[in-house]
Amino acid sequence: MSQATSAGHSLIEQYGVDTIPEAERTSTPKDVLSILVGSNLAFGVVVFGWLPVSFGLSFWASTASLVVGTALGIALTAPLALISLRTATNLSTSSGAHFGVRGRLIGSVVGLLLSLGYTALALWVGGDVVVGALNRLLGLPASGAAYVLTYSVLAALSATAAVFGYRLLLRLERMLMWAMSGLLLAGLVAFAPHFSGSAHGAYLLGGFWPTWLLAVVSAGLSGPIAFITLLGDYTRYVSPARHSSRRVLWATCGGLFLGLLVPQVFGTFTAVATGAGGDYVHGLLAGAPAWFLLPLLLNGLLGSAGNTGLMLYSMGLDLDAILPRATRRQATYVVAAAATVLVFLGHFVWSAQDAVTSFVLVLTAIGAPWAVITLIGFRRCRGDYDRASLQVLNRRTRGGIYWYSAGWNLPATAAWAAGSAVGLGAVDTPVYRGPLLGLTGGIDVSFLLSGLVAAVLYTVLSRGQRGRAGAAVAPPAAAGRRPEAVVQSADGA
Repeated sequence: MSQATSAGHSLIEQYGVDTIPEAERTSTPKDVLSILVGSNLAFGVVVFGWLPVSFGLSFWASTASLVVGTALGIALTAPLALISLRTATNLSTSSGAHFGVRGRLIGSVVGLLLSLGYTALALWVGGDVVVGALNRLLGLPASGAAYVLTYSVLAALSATAAVFGYRLLLRLERMLMWAMSGLLLAGLVAFAPHFSGSAHGAYLLGGFWPTWLLAVVSAGLSGPIAFITLLGDYTRYVSPARHSSRRVLWATCGGLFLGLLVPQVFGTFTAVATGAGGDYVHGLLAGAPAWFLLPLLLNGLLGSAGNTGLMLYSMGLDLDAILPRATRRQATYVVAAAATVLVFLGHFVWSAQDAVTSFVLVLTAIGAPWAVITLIGFRRCRGDYDRASLQVLNRRTRGGIYWYSAGWNLPATAAWAAGSAVGLGAVDTPVYRGPLLGLTGGIDVSFLLSGLVAAVLYTVLSRGQRGRAGAAVAPPAAAGRRPEAVVQSADGA
Protein backbone atom coordinates (compact mmCIF):
# COMPACT_ATOMS: atom_id res chain seq x y z
CA MET A 1 0.00 0.00 0.00
CA SER A 2 1.38 3.42 -0.92
CA GLN A 3 1.94 5.71 2.01
CA ALA A 4 1.81 9.41 1.23
CA THR A 5 3.69 12.06 3.08
CA SER A 6 3.80 14.76 0.46
CA ALA A 7 1.07 13.83 -1.97
CA GLY A 8 0.08 17.43 -2.50
CA HIS A 9 3.55 18.21 -3.93
CA SER A 10 3.91 15.25 -6.30
CA LEU A 11 2.78 15.03 -9.91
CA ILE A 12 2.01 11.35 -9.38
CA GLU A 13 -0.60 10.56 -6.75
CA GLN A 14 1.03 8.81 -3.79
CA TYR A 15 -2.10 7.55 -2.09
CA GLY A 16 -3.28 3.99 -2.52
CA VAL A 17 -6.23 2.97 -0.36
CA ASP A 18 -4.95 5.13 2.49
CA THR A 19 -7.22 7.46 4.42
CA ILE A 20 -7.09 10.79 2.59
CA PRO A 21 -6.07 13.63 4.97
CA GLU A 22 -8.59 16.42 5.37
CA ALA A 23 -6.19 18.95 3.83
CA GLU A 24 -6.15 16.90 0.60
CA ARG A 25 -9.92 16.62 0.33
CA THR A 26 -10.38 19.65 -1.89
CA SER A 27 -12.72 18.28 -4.58
CA THR A 28 -16.33 19.43 -4.94
CA PRO A 29 -19.64 17.79 -5.93
CA LYS A 30 -19.20 19.49 -9.31
CA ASP A 31 -15.95 17.56 -9.75
CA VAL A 32 -17.81 14.30 -9.06
CA LEU A 33 -20.35 15.24 -11.76
CA SER A 34 -17.60 16.15 -14.24
CA ILE A 35 -15.61 12.96 -13.77
CA LEU A 36 -18.70 10.75 -14.11
CA VAL A 37 -19.89 12.48 -17.29
CA GLY A 38 -16.50 13.02 -18.93
CA SER A 39 -15.26 9.49 -18.38
CA ASN A 40 -18.33 7.85 -19.90
CA LEU A 41 -18.67 9.71 -23.21
CA ALA A 42 -16.67 6.97 -24.91
CA PHE A 43 -17.36 3.99 -27.16
CA GLY A 44 -16.92 1.60 -24.25
CA VAL A 45 -20.25 3.00 -22.96
CA VAL A 46 -21.79 3.81 -26.37
CA VAL A 47 -21.69 0.11 -27.29
CA PHE A 48 -24.23 -0.72 -24.55
CA GLY A 49 -26.78 1.33 -26.45
CA TRP A 50 -26.29 -1.05 -29.37
CA LEU A 51 -27.13 -4.13 -27.29
CA PRO A 52 -30.95 -3.62 -27.17
CA VAL A 53 -30.97 -3.05 -30.93
CA SER A 54 -28.93 -6.22 -31.45
CA PHE A 55 -31.59 -8.02 -29.38
CA GLY A 56 -34.20 -6.96 -31.96
CA LEU A 57 -35.77 -3.94 -30.19
CA SER A 58 -36.74 -0.69 -31.91
CA PHE A 59 -35.17 2.65 -31.03
CA TRP A 60 -38.00 3.70 -28.70
CA ALA A 61 -38.20 0.33 -26.94
CA SER A 62 -34.41 0.29 -26.61
CA THR A 63 -34.34 3.80 -25.18
CA ALA A 64 -37.10 2.96 -22.71
CA SER A 65 -35.12 -0.08 -21.50
CA LEU A 66 -32.01 2.08 -21.04
CA VAL A 67 -33.89 4.76 -19.07
CA VAL A 68 -35.63 2.25 -16.79
CA GLY A 69 -32.51 0.18 -16.20
CA THR A 70 -30.30 3.21 -15.58
CA ALA A 71 -32.80 4.74 -13.12
CA LEU A 72 -33.04 1.45 -11.18
CA GLY A 73 -29.27 1.13 -11.13
CA ILE A 74 -28.76 4.70 -9.91
CA ALA A 75 -31.24 4.19 -7.08
CA LEU A 76 -29.14 1.24 -5.91
CA THR A 77 -25.63 2.54 -6.50
CA ALA A 78 -25.62 6.35 -6.02
CA PRO A 79 -25.97 6.24 -2.18
CA LEU A 80 -22.72 4.23 -2.07
CA ALA A 81 -20.90 7.48 -2.88
CA LEU A 82 -21.79 8.80 0.59
CA ILE A 83 -19.83 6.03 2.32
CA SER A 84 -16.42 7.18 1.10
CA LEU A 85 -17.48 10.74 1.84
CA ARG A 86 -17.48 9.59 5.49
CA THR A 87 -14.52 7.20 5.48
CA ALA A 88 -12.08 9.09 3.21
CA THR A 89 -11.00 5.83 1.57
CA ASN A 90 -12.25 3.76 -1.35
CA LEU A 91 -15.45 1.72 -1.19
CA SER A 92 -14.00 -1.78 -1.04
CA THR A 93 -11.88 -0.79 1.96
CA SER A 94 -14.85 0.99 3.52
CA SER A 95 -16.94 -2.16 3.18
CA GLY A 96 -14.69 -3.73 5.81
CA ALA A 97 -16.94 -2.08 8.37
CA HIS A 98 -19.72 -4.44 7.31
CA PHE A 99 -17.89 -7.47 5.89
CA GLY A 100 -14.88 -7.37 8.21
CA VAL A 101 -11.39 -6.08 7.43
CA ARG A 102 -10.61 -9.33 5.63
CA GLY A 103 -14.14 -9.82 4.31
CA ARG A 104 -13.83 -6.53 2.46
CA LEU A 105 -11.65 -8.44 0.00
CA ILE A 106 -14.98 -9.54 -1.52
CA GLY A 107 -15.58 -5.95 -2.59
CA SER A 108 -12.03 -5.62 -3.90
CA VAL A 109 -12.35 -8.77 -6.02
CA VAL A 110 -15.81 -7.82 -7.33
CA GLY A 111 -14.58 -4.32 -8.14
CA LEU A 112 -11.45 -5.65 -9.81
CA LEU A 113 -13.45 -8.02 -12.03
CA LEU A 114 -16.00 -5.35 -12.95
CA SER A 115 -13.34 -2.80 -13.85
CA LEU A 116 -11.21 -5.38 -15.66
CA GLY A 117 -14.08 -6.42 -17.91
CA TYR A 118 -15.25 -2.89 -18.66
CA THR A 119 -11.68 -1.72 -19.30
CA ALA A 120 -11.10 -4.53 -21.78
CA LEU A 121 -14.42 -3.71 -23.46
CA ALA A 122 -13.57 0.00 -23.74
CA LEU A 123 -10.12 -0.70 -25.19
CA TRP A 124 -11.54 -3.26 -27.59
CA VAL A 125 -14.32 -1.03 -28.96
CA GLY A 126 -12.19 2.14 -29.00
CA GLY A 127 -9.35 0.35 -30.76
CA ASP A 128 -11.69 -1.08 -33.40
CA VAL A 129 -13.06 2.41 -34.09
CA VAL A 130 -9.54 3.85 -34.46
CA VAL A 131 -8.37 1.11 -36.84
CA GLY A 132 -11.55 1.31 -38.91
CA ALA A 133 -11.45 5.11 -39.15
CA LEU A 134 -7.79 5.11 -40.21
CA ASN A 135 -8.60 2.46 -42.81
CA ARG A 136 -11.27 4.63 -44.41
CA LEU A 137 -9.37 7.92 -44.02
CA LEU A 138 -5.87 6.88 -45.04
CA GLY A 139 -6.25 3.40 -46.45
CA LEU A 140 -4.18 1.84 -43.69
CA PRO A 141 -4.74 -1.95 -43.56
CA ALA A 142 -7.14 -3.26 -40.92
CA SER A 143 -4.86 -6.22 -40.22
CA GLY A 144 -4.25 -8.17 -37.02
CA ALA A 145 -1.00 -6.29 -36.47
CA ALA A 146 -2.83 -2.95 -36.73
CA TYR A 147 -5.30 -4.01 -34.04
CA VAL A 148 -2.56 -5.29 -31.71
CA LEU A 149 -0.60 -2.04 -32.10
CA THR A 150 -3.67 0.14 -31.55
CA TYR A 151 -4.83 -1.77 -28.48
CA SER A 152 -1.32 -1.61 -27.01
CA VAL A 153 -1.00 2.16 -27.59
CA LEU A 154 -4.42 2.84 -26.05
CA ALA A 155 -3.55 0.66 -23.05
CA ALA A 156 -0.25 2.49 -22.56
CA LEU A 157 -1.92 5.92 -22.72
CA SER A 158 -4.63 4.82 -20.29
CA ALA A 159 -2.14 3.28 -17.86
CA THR A 160 -0.05 6.46 -17.89
CA ALA A 161 -3.08 8.59 -17.00
CA ALA A 162 -4.08 6.09 -14.29
CA VAL A 163 -0.61 6.07 -12.74
CA PHE A 164 -0.58 9.86 -12.46
CA GLY A 165 -3.81 9.45 -10.54
CA TYR A 166 -6.87 11.35 -9.46
CA ARG A 167 -5.84 14.97 -10.06
CA LEU A 168 -4.71 14.43 -13.65
CA LEU A 169 -7.74 12.26 -14.40
CA LEU A 170 -10.05 14.97 -13.06
CA ARG A 171 -8.51 17.58 -15.37
CA LEU A 172 -8.75 15.17 -18.30
CA GLU A 173 -12.41 14.32 -17.67
CA ARG A 174 -13.35 18.01 -17.37
CA MET A 175 -12.02 18.61 -20.88
CA LEU A 176 -13.50 15.41 -22.30
CA MET A 177 -16.94 16.22 -20.91
CA TRP A 178 -17.28 19.16 -23.33
CA ALA A 179 -15.20 17.84 -26.22
CA MET A 180 -16.88 14.43 -26.42
CA SER A 181 -20.34 15.98 -25.98
CA GLY A 182 -19.70 18.05 -29.10
CA LEU A 183 -18.60 14.99 -31.06
CA LEU A 184 -21.70 13.03 -30.06
CA LEU A 185 -23.98 15.90 -31.05
CA ALA A 186 -22.28 16.05 -34.42
CA GLY A 187 -22.98 12.34 -34.77
CA LEU A 188 -26.73 12.91 -34.48
CA VAL A 189 -26.51 15.17 -37.52
CA ALA A 190 -24.31 12.70 -39.39
CA PHE A 191 -26.64 9.72 -39.02
CA ALA A 192 -30.06 11.43 -38.92
CA PRO A 193 -30.89 10.91 -42.64
CA HIS A 194 -30.95 7.12 -42.21
CA PHE A 195 -32.79 6.92 -38.89
CA SER A 196 -36.11 5.08 -38.44
CA GLY A 197 -37.43 4.90 -34.89
CA SER A 198 -40.00 2.16 -35.35
CA ALA A 199 -37.90 -0.46 -37.19
CA HIS A 200 -36.94 -3.59 -35.24
CA GLY A 201 -35.61 -7.08 -35.87
CA ALA A 202 -36.41 -10.55 -34.58
CA TYR A 203 -36.61 -10.60 -30.77
CA LEU A 204 -33.65 -12.45 -29.26
CA LEU A 205 -35.73 -14.28 -26.63
CA GLY A 206 -38.72 -14.90 -28.90
CA GLY A 207 -41.05 -12.26 -27.43
CA PHE A 208 -41.02 -8.52 -26.76
CA TRP A 209 -41.21 -8.45 -22.94
CA PRO A 210 -38.56 -11.09 -22.18
CA THR A 211 -36.23 -9.39 -24.67
CA TRP A 212 -37.02 -5.93 -23.28
CA LEU A 213 -36.29 -7.08 -19.71
CA LEU A 214 -33.00 -8.57 -20.87
CA ALA A 215 -32.11 -5.15 -22.30
CA VAL A 216 -33.10 -3.45 -19.02
CA VAL A 217 -30.62 -5.61 -17.10
CA SER A 218 -27.77 -6.14 -19.57
CA ALA A 219 -27.70 -2.64 -21.08
CA GLY A 220 -29.47 -0.27 -18.66
CA LEU A 221 -28.83 -1.62 -15.18
CA SER A 222 -25.29 -2.78 -15.93
CA GLY A 223 -24.06 0.80 -16.39
CA PRO A 224 -24.61 2.00 -12.80
CA ILE A 225 -23.69 -1.45 -11.43
CA ALA A 226 -20.24 -1.01 -12.97
CA PHE A 227 -19.70 1.84 -10.49
CA ILE A 228 -20.63 0.04 -7.27
CA THR A 229 -17.02 -0.01 -6.10
CA LEU A 230 -15.79 3.00 -8.11
CA LEU A 231 -17.81 5.93 -6.76
CA GLY A 232 -15.78 6.16 -3.57
CA ASP A 233 -12.59 6.72 -5.55
CA TYR A 234 -13.88 10.23 -6.29
CA THR A 235 -15.95 11.14 -3.24
CA ARG A 236 -13.11 10.28 -0.84
CA TYR A 237 -11.53 13.51 -2.06
CA VAL A 238 -14.64 15.55 -1.10
CA SER A 239 -14.79 16.91 2.47
CA PRO A 240 -18.08 16.45 4.37
CA ALA A 241 -17.09 19.49 6.42
CA ARG A 242 -17.49 21.71 3.34
CA HIS A 243 -20.06 19.87 1.23
CA SER A 244 -23.33 18.29 2.33
CA SER A 245 -24.27 14.68 1.70
CA ARG A 246 -27.32 15.87 -0.24
CA ARG A 247 -25.20 17.81 -2.75
CA VAL A 248 -22.80 14.91 -3.22
CA LEU A 249 -25.69 12.49 -3.74
CA TRP A 250 -27.38 14.70 -6.33
CA ALA A 251 -24.08 15.24 -8.15
CA THR A 252 -23.54 11.48 -8.26
CA CYS A 253 -27.07 10.83 -9.55
CA GLY A 254 -26.74 13.53 -12.19
CA GLY A 255 -23.31 12.35 -13.28
CA LEU A 256 -24.43 8.75 -13.64
CA PHE A 257 -27.68 9.65 -15.42
CA LEU A 258 -26.12 12.00 -17.97
CA GLY A 259 -22.83 10.15 -18.28
CA LEU A 260 -24.49 6.82 -19.03
CA LEU A 261 -27.68 7.70 -20.89
CA VAL A 262 -26.23 10.25 -23.32
CA PRO A 263 -23.64 7.91 -24.90
CA GLN A 264 -25.93 4.87 -24.70
CA VAL A 265 -28.80 6.60 -26.50
CA PHE A 266 -26.25 7.75 -29.08
CA GLY A 267 -25.28 4.10 -29.50
CA THR A 268 -28.94 3.12 -29.94
CA PHE A 269 -29.55 5.93 -32.43
CA THR A 270 -26.52 5.09 -34.58
CA ALA A 271 -27.14 1.33 -34.39
CA VAL A 272 -30.65 1.83 -35.77
CA ALA A 273 -29.49 4.35 -38.40
CA THR A 274 -26.70 2.09 -39.69
CA GLY A 275 -28.50 -1.25 -39.30
CA ALA A 276 -25.65 -2.49 -37.08
CA GLY A 277 -27.47 -5.50 -35.69
CA GLY A 278 -24.60 -7.97 -35.39
CA ASP A 279 -21.47 -5.78 -35.49
CA TYR A 280 -21.79 -2.26 -34.12
CA VAL A 281 -18.36 -0.83 -34.93
CA HIS A 282 -18.30 -2.16 -38.52
CA GLY A 283 -21.80 -0.83 -39.18
CA LEU A 284 -20.97 2.55 -37.61
CA LEU A 285 -17.84 3.04 -39.69
CA ALA A 286 -19.45 1.81 -42.91
CA GLY A 287 -22.45 4.11 -42.48
CA ALA A 288 -20.59 7.23 -41.33
CA PRO A 289 -20.22 10.13 -43.80
CA ALA A 290 -16.59 10.96 -44.65
CA TRP A 291 -16.60 14.20 -42.66
CA PHE A 292 -17.51 12.35 -39.45
CA LEU A 293 -14.60 9.88 -39.60
CA LEU A 294 -12.20 12.31 -37.91
CA PRO A 295 -14.56 12.90 -34.94
CA LEU A 296 -14.93 9.12 -34.65
CA LEU A 297 -11.15 8.74 -34.60
CA LEU A 298 -10.78 11.40 -31.89
CA ASN A 299 -13.46 9.80 -29.74
CA GLY A 300 -11.86 6.39 -30.21
CA LEU A 301 -8.51 7.75 -29.02
CA LEU A 302 -9.29 10.41 -26.41
CA GLY A 303 -12.62 9.10 -25.17
CA SER A 304 -11.26 5.59 -24.72
CA ALA A 305 -8.15 6.86 -22.92
CA GLY A 306 -10.29 8.88 -20.51
CA ASN A 307 -12.69 6.02 -19.87
CA THR A 308 -10.12 3.26 -19.45
CA GLY A 309 -7.73 5.51 -17.55
CA LEU A 310 -10.32 5.96 -14.82
CA MET A 311 -11.13 2.25 -14.78
CA LEU A 312 -7.45 1.32 -14.54
CA TYR A 313 -7.05 3.79 -11.68
CA SER A 314 -9.82 2.03 -9.76
CA MET A 315 -8.42 -1.40 -10.64
CA GLY A 316 -5.04 -0.35 -9.30
CA LEU A 317 -6.68 0.65 -6.01
CA ASP A 318 -8.53 -2.66 -5.78
CA LEU A 319 -5.42 -4.72 -6.44
CA ASP A 320 -3.49 -2.51 -4.02
CA ALA A 321 -6.12 -3.36 -1.38
CA ILE A 322 -5.81 -7.10 -2.13
CA LEU A 323 -1.99 -7.02 -2.08
CA PRO A 324 -1.02 -4.44 0.59
CA ARG A 325 2.70 -4.90 -0.12
CA ALA A 326 2.25 -3.63 -3.69
CA THR A 327 2.26 0.06 -4.51
CA ARG A 328 -0.62 1.64 -6.39
CA ARG A 329 1.70 2.24 -9.36
CA GLN A 330 2.79 -1.40 -9.52
CA ALA A 331 -0.79 -2.61 -9.21
CA THR A 332 -1.93 -0.29 -12.01
CA TYR A 333 0.65 -1.60 -14.47
CA VAL A 334 -0.29 -5.22 -13.65
CA VAL A 335 -4.01 -4.68 -14.24
CA ALA A 336 -3.31 -2.71 -17.43
CA ALA A 337 -1.43 -5.72 -18.81
CA ALA A 338 -4.26 -8.07 -17.80
CA ALA A 339 -6.86 -5.85 -19.48
CA THR A 340 -4.83 -5.75 -22.68
CA VAL A 341 -4.73 -9.55 -22.80
CA LEU A 342 -8.52 -9.63 -22.42
CA VAL A 343 -8.81 -7.16 -25.29
CA PHE A 344 -6.88 -9.52 -27.57
CA LEU A 345 -9.16 -12.39 -26.54
CA GLY A 346 -12.25 -10.23 -27.13
CA HIS A 347 -11.12 -9.37 -30.65
CA PHE A 348 -9.53 -12.58 -31.87
CA VAL A 349 -11.32 -15.34 -29.90
CA TRP A 350 -14.74 -14.48 -28.51
CA SER A 351 -18.07 -13.50 -30.04
CA ALA A 352 -18.51 -9.84 -29.20
CA GLN A 353 -22.22 -9.79 -28.40
CA ASP A 354 -22.20 -13.03 -26.42
CA ALA A 355 -19.10 -12.08 -24.43
CA VAL A 356 -20.39 -8.60 -23.48
CA THR A 357 -23.89 -9.76 -22.56
CA SER A 358 -22.73 -12.75 -20.52
CA PHE A 359 -20.10 -10.74 -18.68
CA VAL A 360 -22.37 -7.92 -17.53
CA LEU A 361 -25.20 -10.24 -16.47
CA VAL A 362 -22.97 -12.51 -14.38
CA LEU A 363 -21.16 -9.63 -12.65
CA THR A 364 -24.46 -7.85 -12.00
CA ALA A 365 -25.69 -10.99 -10.24
CA ILE A 366 -22.72 -11.06 -7.84
CA GLY A 367 -22.27 -7.30 -7.51
CA ALA A 368 -25.84 -6.39 -6.56
CA PRO A 369 -25.88 -8.35 -3.23
CA TRP A 370 -22.56 -6.77 -2.18
CA ALA A 371 -23.96 -3.30 -2.82
CA VAL A 372 -27.20 -4.06 -0.95
CA ILE A 373 -25.39 -5.37 2.15
CA THR A 374 -23.00 -2.41 2.16
CA LEU A 375 -25.89 0.06 1.96
CA ILE A 376 -27.80 -1.68 4.77
CA GLY A 377 -24.69 -1.49 6.93
CA PHE A 378 -24.25 2.19 6.08
CA ARG A 379 -27.79 2.96 7.10
CA ARG A 380 -27.43 1.04 10.35
CA CYS A 381 -24.28 2.83 11.45
CA ARG A 382 -25.58 6.17 10.12
CA GLY A 383 -22.28 6.95 8.46
CA ASP A 384 -20.32 6.65 11.71
CA TYR A 385 -17.09 4.82 10.81
CA ASP A 386 -13.79 4.29 12.62
CA ARG A 387 -11.21 5.12 9.96
CA ALA A 388 -8.24 3.59 11.80
CA SER A 389 -9.97 0.23 12.15
CA LEU A 390 -10.76 0.18 8.41
CA GLN A 391 -7.04 0.30 7.60
CA VAL A 392 -6.01 -2.71 9.71
CA LEU A 393 -5.43 -5.10 6.80
CA ASN A 394 -3.64 -2.45 4.74
CA ARG A 395 -1.22 -1.96 7.65
CA ARG A 396 -0.78 -5.74 7.99
CA THR A 397 -2.00 -5.69 11.61
CA ARG A 398 -4.89 -7.25 13.54
CA GLY A 399 -7.71 -6.00 15.77
CA GLY A 400 -10.00 -2.99 15.71
CA ILE A 401 -13.77 -2.85 15.95
CA TYR A 402 -14.21 -4.41 12.49
CA TRP A 403 -12.20 -7.55 13.26
CA TYR A 404 -15.35 -9.65 13.85
CA SER A 405 -14.36 -13.36 13.51
CA ALA A 406 -10.73 -13.44 12.35
CA GLY A 407 -11.44 -10.42 10.15
CA TRP A 408 -14.71 -11.73 8.64
CA ASN A 409 -18.26 -10.69 9.43
CA LEU A 410 -19.88 -14.07 8.87
CA PRO A 411 -23.52 -12.87 8.50
CA ALA A 412 -22.57 -10.43 5.73
CA THR A 413 -20.33 -12.96 4.00
CA ALA A 414 -22.96 -15.72 4.13
CA ALA A 415 -25.68 -13.35 2.88
CA TRP A 416 -23.52 -12.23 -0.05
CA ALA A 417 -22.63 -15.83 -0.98
CA ALA A 418 -26.27 -16.93 -0.86
CA GLY A 419 -27.48 -13.91 -2.83
CA SER A 420 -24.79 -14.44 -5.47
CA ALA A 421 -25.63 -18.15 -5.78
CA VAL A 422 -29.32 -17.37 -6.32
CA GLY A 423 -28.44 -14.63 -8.80
CA LEU A 424 -26.19 -16.91 -10.82
CA GLY A 425 -28.91 -19.56 -10.76
CA ALA A 426 -31.43 -17.13 -12.24
CA VAL A 427 -29.24 -15.50 -14.88
CA ASP A 428 -29.93 -15.93 -18.60
CA THR A 429 -26.98 -15.33 -20.92
CA PRO A 430 -26.18 -16.44 -24.46
CA VAL A 431 -23.46 -18.66 -22.98
CA TYR A 432 -25.11 -19.95 -19.77
CA ARG A 433 -28.71 -20.30 -18.52
CA GLY A 434 -29.31 -20.68 -14.79
CA PRO A 435 -31.37 -23.58 -13.42
CA LEU A 436 -33.80 -21.22 -11.64
CA LEU A 437 -35.07 -19.66 -14.88
CA GLY A 438 -37.94 -22.12 -14.93
CA LEU A 439 -39.26 -20.55 -11.73
CA THR A 440 -39.21 -17.04 -13.21
CA GLY A 441 -40.92 -17.90 -16.48
CA GLY A 442 -37.63 -17.73 -18.36
CA ILE A 443 -37.21 -14.02 -17.55
CA ASP A 444 -33.85 -12.87 -16.15
CA VAL A 445 -34.51 -11.11 -12.82
CA SER A 446 -31.21 -12.26 -11.32
CA PHE A 447 -30.24 -8.85 -9.94
CA LEU A 448 -33.57 -8.52 -8.10
CA LEU A 449 -33.40 -12.02 -6.63
CA SER A 450 -29.74 -11.77 -5.64
CA GLY A 451 -30.24 -8.41 -3.93
CA LEU A 452 -33.44 -9.48 -2.20
CA VAL A 453 -31.98 -12.73 -0.84
CA ALA A 454 -28.87 -10.95 0.40
CA ALA A 455 -30.92 -8.20 2.07
CA VAL A 456 -33.25 -10.60 3.89
CA LEU A 457 -30.48 -12.95 5.06
CA TYR A 458 -28.18 -10.14 6.20
CA THR A 459 -30.99 -8.42 8.10
CA VAL A 460 -31.98 -11.65 9.85
CA LEU A 461 -28.47 -12.98 10.57
CA SER A 462 -27.06 -9.68 11.83
CA ARG A 463 -29.90 -8.57 14.10
CA GLY A 464 -27.44 -8.18 17.01
CA GLN A 465 -25.28 -5.68 15.14
CA ARG A 466 -26.60 -2.22 15.85
CA GLY A 467 -25.33 1.32 15.96
CA ARG A 468 -21.77 1.95 14.94
CA ALA A 469 -20.72 -0.77 12.52
CA GLY A 470 -19.06 -3.65 14.30
CA ALA A 471 -19.32 -2.15 17.77
CA ALA A 472 -21.40 -5.06 19.02
CA VAL A 473 -18.80 -7.61 18.00
CA ALA A 474 -15.49 -5.93 18.81
CA PRO A 475 -12.84 -8.40 20.03
CA PRO A 476 -12.51 -8.87 23.78
CA ALA A 477 -9.12 -7.20 23.78
CA ALA A 478 -10.84 -3.99 22.68
CA ALA A 479 -13.11 -3.75 25.72
CA GLY A 480 -12.79 -0.37 27.38
CA ARG A 481 -10.10 0.79 24.99
CA ARG A 482 -10.10 3.16 22.05
CA PRO A 483 -10.14 1.48 18.60
CA GLU A 484 -6.85 3.17 17.69
CA ALA A 485 -5.22 1.57 20.70
CA VAL A 486 -6.39 -1.88 19.64
CA VAL A 487 -4.88 -1.47 16.21
CA GLN A 488 -1.61 -0.18 17.63
CA SER A 489 -1.31 -3.02 20.14
CA ALA A 490 -1.88 -5.56 17.38
CA ASP A 491 1.08 -4.03 15.54
CA GLY A 492 3.27 -4.33 18.57
CA ALA A 493 3.40 -0.58 19.21
